[in-house]
Amino acid sequence: MFGEYVPVRAEVVDVPGFSAHADAAEILGWLRGAPAPNATYLVHGEPESAEALRDRVDRGLGWNAVGPRSGERVLVR
Repeated sequence: MFGEYVPVRAEVVDVPGFSAHADAAEILGWLRGAPAPNATYLVHGEPESAEALRDRVDRGLGWNAVGPRSGERVLVR
């Protein structure tokens, strides 16, 4: 990064039963099997679709769902 080596602390994980082409109902069904996080950031798709999914996650699961603004930074722990 910027001409320097940066240690990578990541791993590749197989997530069975999840498709990148799932519709909203399938995504919500998959999320129901997970513990509720502090926040769920929806960062993929057209803004209108992402907002609709954010609303469904928020209302359907009672999770804090967020559609971040362009350039917004978030600390992930």
